[in-house]
Amino acid sequence: MEKVRVDLDERSYDIIIGAGALDCVGETMRSMALGRQVMVVTNAVVRPLYGDRVETLLAQSGFKVRVVETPDGEVHKSLATAAMLYDALIDFKMDRRCAIVALGGGVIGDVAGFVASTYLRGVPFVSIPTTLLAQVDSAVGGKTGVDHPKGKNLIGAFYQPRLVLCDLDLLRTLPKRELRAGMAEVVKYGVILDANFFSFVESHIEEILNLESVAMAEVVRSSCEAKATVVARDELESGLRAILNFGHTLGHAIEALTGYSQFIHGEAVAIGMVAAARIASAMGVCRERDVQRLTAVLERIGLPTRPPELDVHAVVEAMIHDKKVQDGRIRFILPERIGKVVIRDDVDPALIGTVLRRS
Repeated sequence: MEKVRVDLDERSYDIIIGAGALDCVGETMRSMALGRQVMVVTNAVVRPLYGDRVETLLAQSGFKVRVVETPDGEVHKSLATAAMLYDALIDFKMDRRCAIVALGGGVIGDVAGFVASTYLRGVPFVSIPTTLLAQVDSAVGGKTGVDHPKGKNLIGAFYQPRLVLCDLDLLRTLPKRELRAGMAEVVKYGVILDANFFSFVESHIEEILNLESVAMAEVVRSSCEAKATVVARDELESGLRAILNFGHTLGHAIEALTGYSQFIHGEAVAIGMVAAARIASAMGVCRERDVQRLTAVLERIGLPTRPPELDVHAVVEAMIHDKKVQDGRIRFILPERIGKVVIRDDVDPALIGTVLRRS
């Protein structure tokens, strides 16, 4: 097992990474001086795979466990789902020392974390991410929330987990589409922070997609270290942390305008990253060969790189509703080169339209 520390003073926590990491969940949580009751939040896809195992492991460590199942999919990342979980917490008579455990991908982690941040003004939260995207990105850093019809993650809170367990074995039941989608966030870290890591991904795509253990351990550990470093320096996204949104400005707009049903998150981010790179090239911020290199690696992974046919004005309007907008100005994270990005709020909306139409 490897540990990555997210250093946030009294809110610091460990990310435990490795094959079989799930087996230590009960023992580790028991050492955290939590209340006896635990509510495990999962969905209809993950529960048959791992729900009984997690329930047994926690019960063996002395916890009284209740498993609550939600429907699967981004469309259920909603206030309605949150309300259902509040009802379950109240029925279970959970107090402030009792923990909520998120067992699932990004949707489960975001909703369960949001509920943990708001129930009784905050209860302990543990994340067991079961998708690559969640292990390398959404489970780390404390962003929680639900979607609104006018935009993704518009309702939420910064709320750090007490523990994140990334069991690499859980990725073996992941559909290939979800695995590829998670790789969008992995590629993102290479573009925004680490050219050497980008090169590692370029040269190990086959091993990664085949879930070879050495390659996967490097992917998850390096991604978690990158995000932990950024979060430790800017927990509440007042500056540096905004670079983690590379590809997300347009990606979130695409998700919203397609009803959160045509693309899963990583696919929309892949499209958004390429569009941002093309905007950067058109503005003279980065070289065209870097755009081509980014596009090529995403296509080799099997991710989409071209946006769907959407009304450009609707896309810009959706981006204006994004939570990252400041004073009505859309903030784009644009690559200067592989390994370095810049935050810009002077992108001409007409240029956005030109890039979308030409893609």
